[in-house]
Amino acid sequence: MLASEGLNMLLNEIPVKKVSGVSALKEGELHAFHIFTVNDLLEYYPFRYEDYRLRPLSEVQDGEKATVQAKVFGVPVLQRYGKKSRLTCKMMADDWMFSATWFNRHFLKEQLTPGREVTLTGKWDMRRMQLTVSDSEFPDQGVSRSGSLQPVYSVGGNITQAWMRKTIKQALMQYGEMIPEILPQELVQKYGLMARSRAIQRIHQPVDNEEGQQARRRMVYEELFLFQLKLQVYRAMNQQRQDGVQHTVDNATMREFVRSLPFELTDAQKKVELEILQDMRSPYCMNRLLQGDVGSGKTVVAALALYAAVKSGYQGALMVPTEILAEQHARSLAKLFEPFGIMVGLLTGSITGRKRKDLLASLQMGLIDIVVGTHALIQEDVFFRSLGLVVTDEQHRFGVNQRSILRRKGYNPDVLTMTATPIPRTLAITAFGDMDVSTLSERPAGRKPISTYWVKHSMMDRVLGFINREISQGRQAYLICPLIEESDKLDVQNAIDLFVSMQQAFPDFKVGLLHGRMTPAEKEEAMRLFYANETQLLVSTTVVEVGVDVPNATLMIVMDADRFGLSQLHQLRGRVGRGEHASYCVLIADPKSEVGQERMRVMTETDDGFEVARRDLELRGPGDFFGTKQSGVPEFRIADMVSDFAVLEAARDDAAALVREPAFWTSPAYLPLREYLQREQILQGELID
Repeated sequence: MLASEGLNMLLNEIPVKKVSGVSALKEGELHAFHIFTVNDLLEYYPFRYEDYRLRPLSEVQDGEKATVQAKVFGVPVLQRYGKKSRLTCKMMADDWMFSATWFNRHFLKEQLTPGREVTLTGKWDMRRMQLTVSDSEFPDQGVSRSGSLQPVYSVGGNITQAWMRKTIKQALMQYGEMIPEILPQELVQKYGLMARSRAIQRIHQPVDNEEGQQARRRMVYEELFLFQLKLQVYRAMNQQRQDGVQHTVDNATMREFVRSLPFELTDAQKKVELEILQDMRSPYCMNRLLQGDVGSGKTVVAALALYAAVKSGYQGALMVPTEILAEQHARSLAKLFEPFGIMVGLLTGSITGRKRKDLLASLQMGLIDIVVGTHALIQEDVFFRSLGLVVTDEQHRFGVNQRSILRRKGYNPDVLTMTATPIPRTLAITAFGDMDVSTLSERPAGRKPISTYWVKHSMMDRVLGFINREISQGRQAYLICPLIEESDKLDVQNAIDLFVSMQQAFPDFKVGLLHGRMTPAEKEEAMRLFYANETQLLVSTTVVEVGVDVPNATLMIVMDADRFGLSQLHQLRGRVGRGEHASYCVLIADPKSEVGQERMRVMTETDDGFEVARRDLELRGPGDFFGTKQSGVPEFRIADMVSDFAVLEAARDDAAALVREPAFWTSPAYLPLREYLQREQILQGELID
């Protein structure tokens, strides 16, 4: 493509197929990596570098990986073992003679002619004077990686490392000059940041580690700054506008509902209820995050807010990630609201045909006051008569766009977002800069603490005895399968094997199976049978992590528990202890690492989710405290929420200060940022979200 062709085009408008070498087939494969445009490709950053810089053997430590320039000195010797082979050859580098070994590279034998130069990369064994070769190149053949740092990307399928490197290099050659600067000059100078086009170039092709680090530093700051800018603009515009729904419910009406509840509210619930009502009665749009530990009673708080919306003459919507959860919430809300004549509807993907049509008509006419549903709520044909409150549960399961589509179903409705992942407060305030944060820190009365035990695999017989005892007393148990890498197939196979062995171990009980490869209808059915106590033992992958209340389940057993993060273990433990009976969590693990052992200790010492979250953060350090599976925090391309936390805070302050400047909204200097916000649909005319 000619540069002139693209002058008026943005890189995120140019399809990735315009990069030379990207066929229609490869384009489809890139889509699986969320790479659709040239911009996506250029922002597909490597996660580490392979060091192919040449070093003399005298500087290489034992066990280190190194790249050396050598000459073939001896005659190569090939040994075969069935389909496998081992090739060894004497080499000379500087004044060092050593032997090089290749596995399953028998075809190289012909090329290793005495005196020929070869560049070898591999692991150095000082004692044996041997290099186990992983890469070899012959400089007389031209192409060479040696002398460089090579980026390593996340690849898979038919996209290889070499192809990705070549294609990104090609994209930089074609479009590198079109990479625009987006940060204001004063911020670039304040932190001594690399120019954007150079940073993107250098992140893919660093000359040395220092340069790679500087490039990363620039892009981390930019990513976190843009993220914070969206939040701060969103917040500023929300506070300017006084056109939110002003709910008018009075205290006496609220008290009447609270008195009808079958339990006493905790002090924390009362405090949070006041915060929410204050927001709902104001002319601003409420945008509040409610975080509470597993079993802290968030659903009741959501019910209070929904009741206030309906009593003010509006409709409410509750969006949850799974059908099972939607059904459960719909049931419990219908029970609470029945005495007040409030109609609750349920809308999920499996409600179709006539039933769906009638429901949508009732919703549009205002006959349904509150609708509980899954993603089905945000489909185009769903209309409300007057939507005044949107509640999303486990909000990290929904993207910002999905949540905003639901908001647009009403005219600036209030928004309450709930998460059961306790997040240390400093992180919460920064990560959710656009929200006010409410926290439920205490448990409702009568909730029994869950006794947690850590046992080794060798005690499995005793665990089976424990399961037998609980089920014989009429209770139920979960048995959670370990995660095997990130492979869906392996996780499922694992669950099936465990399911079969449990059927053999407990011929008199009904054993159920639940895993991610089942259809939604099959999952629903498996959960329904367990809920109805038609199966007593449920073997499952982590699909059950969020959600369903089975008050009769008193035992949670997690196999290979050291493969899970602390927050996830805590979520799983929260599936039991929801009824009147004493509940237990048994973690089966033989952790090899100190961190794995510490995790097991934390779980047995505390069942306070905020304490678990704090310890998790300490243990993981700059890791994925916010694993994508369990957090309400956005995924970043290059930044890390924890290790880059200081940058995140600086970016938040910079963004907040900039948004307060009148010049930000008018000056040409900030046009690239305003255009970015426009593209991200934060500024739609003056419509936010």
